[in-house]
Amino acid sequence: MKIDFYKFQGTGNDFVMIDNRENLFPKESIKTISHLCDRHFGIGADGIILIENDTEFDFKMIYFNADGSETFCGNGGRCAVAFAKQLDIIKNKTNFIAVDGPHFAEIENGIISLKMIDVEEIKVNENSVFTYTGTQHHVEMVESLDDYPVFENGKKIRYSYNDPGSNVNFVEQINDTTFRVRTYEKGVENETLACGTGVTAVAIAMHKTNKTTSNKISLPVEGGNLEVSFIEENGIYKNVYLKGPAKFVFAGEINI
Repeated sequence: MKIDFYKFQGTGNDFVMIDNRENLFPKESIKTISHLCDRHFGIGADGIILIENDTEFDFKMIYFNADGSETFCGNGGRCAVAFAKQLDIIKNKTNFIAVDGPHFAEIENGIISLKMIDVEEIKVNENSVFTYTGTQHHVEMVESLDDYPVFENGKKIRYSYNDPGSNVNFVEQINDTTFRVRTYEKGVENETLACGTGVTAVAIAMHKTNKTTSNKISLPVEGGNLEVSFIEENGIYKNVYLKGPAKFVFAGEINI
């Protein structure tokens, strides 16, 4: 079967996007998902995103990591919004549904602001923070992030958590409101150029541990720059927004 696909990227986090409103894509086939994400034998991507119809929301977003596991992806969510606009499903504002619940998003001058879930449970450990921002995240501050062994240490920490494990974010503080981030992503099992749920976890962790008092955090990643803003009330982080670009790369068709 031939399918049409579209490639999008958000700060280097790249995705194969598929219009699945006719429900033709074999979602149960991990082999197909992994093949499409393979950078040598497939299209190449960090994950697959399906856009489907929904009776209550503008659309439904389904995200699969390269290993076939389903989760939520912040940069993927922003790319899904850009894709939905390209398909004329939405204009510049949308409410859509994903595996972690409903999301609002707005497009302005090519920048997409995506409302993330509220974050209540934040576990502060001696040298790290763990929280859930749509998927599981470990946050750890390090020195000399340029030279830090993200893959090696990230993999060890990722598997130190019980199933399904955790994404791992290594952070270096630049100034009072800027934190540079590199992320090892479970499901991709490698460092990615950006992670939207990851920088969201970092921003909240840095505020929670008093590394910053700002509610608007700049987060340079390997693939560009992201911004996270929020309102904190009694230890609960609300109105959390992930902001950054999402760009169309190319389109094509492939046999699956």
